[in-house]
Amino acid sequence: MAETEAKPVAAPVPEAWRKTEVARDPQRLHPMNFIDAIFTDQSEIHGDRSFGDDAAMFAGMARFNDDEVLVICNRKGRNVKERMQYRFGSPEPEGYRKALRAMKIAEKFNRPVFSFLDLAGAYPGLGAEERGQGEAIARNLIEMSRLRVPTITVITGEGGSGGALALAVADRVLMLENAIYSVISPEGCASIMWKDATKRQQAAEALKYTAPDVSRLGCVDGVIPEPAGGAQANQDEAIALVRAALEKNYAELRSQSVEELLAARYNKFRNIAAFYATA
Repeated sequence: MAETEAKPVAAPVPEAWRKTEVARDPQRLHPMNFIDAIFTDQSEIHGDRSFGDDAAMFAGMARFNDDEVLVICNRKGRNVKERMQYRFGSPEPEGYRKALRAMKIAEKFNRPVFSFLDLAGAYPGLGAEERGQGEAIARNLIEMSRLRVPTITVITGEGGSGGALALAVADRVLMLENAIYSVISPEGCASIMWKDATKRQQAAEALKYTAPDVSRLGCVDGVIPEPAGGAQANQDEAIALVRAALEKNYAELRSQSVEELLAARYNKFRNIAAFYATA
C-alpha cells in the first residue's frame, strides 16, 4: 500500500498581521462613525483659505456632552465612489491646512480638540507634493505641539506615517486594541528592506506597531479595549468603550492648567520610544 504523502503544514499567521487584517477590515467603524455617535451639534468647517477644500478631511465644531469642542478626522468612504472622492482616506495638503485652521479657531475660543484617525498615510500624488505636502504636515506638528487647549487623538484603525502624526501630537493619544500605529505600512517596509512586498507579515512583526508594542514604547497613552472580534463585531459596544475613554481622559486634562498641559505634552514627545542599549 502506497504511503500517503504528508501535506505541508501552513505557517501560523503572526499576531501582528492578524491585527493588521482586523484594523483593515472593510466593515470596521470609520472615524466619522465615532464622531457621529459621540458628538452632537456638528458644524463643519470648509476650506484651507489658500487653495481649496479637501473632502478627505473633516473638521467641525461640535458638542461633547455639554462642552463645545472641535472634532477632526479623515474620511475613507464605504463605496467605490466615496473612496475615490476621499482618495481612500489619504488627505492632501489642503486637508492638513484646513485642520490646522480649525485648530487655531478652537484655540482662540478655548475649545478642546479631538481627532480620530484611520489613515494609512498622506496622499502621495504629484499635485500634493507640488503644493507642499511635507510642509503642511511639518507645520501641523509644530502648531499642535503648542496648542493652548486640551487635545486628544484616537487611532481607530491604521495610523500611518507622518500623515497620521500630523493630527496626533496630542496630550493624550489613545489607540483601539486592534489598531496599528507605525512609521510605514508593512508592505512599504517589506519593499524597502527585502525588495519584496510579499514579506509583509514578516515586516508587520518587525515593526512592533500593534497596540501592546506601541504602548510599551510610550508612543500612546492608553489602549481602548474592543469587543470580541473587533470593533466591527459589536459597533454599539465599541462606541461606548471609546466614549468612556474620552470622558475619562478629558476630565483629567480639564483639571490641568494650560502651562501644565504644555509642559507635559513637551516632555512626553521628547521622551517617546527612548531606550538604552549596551554594546
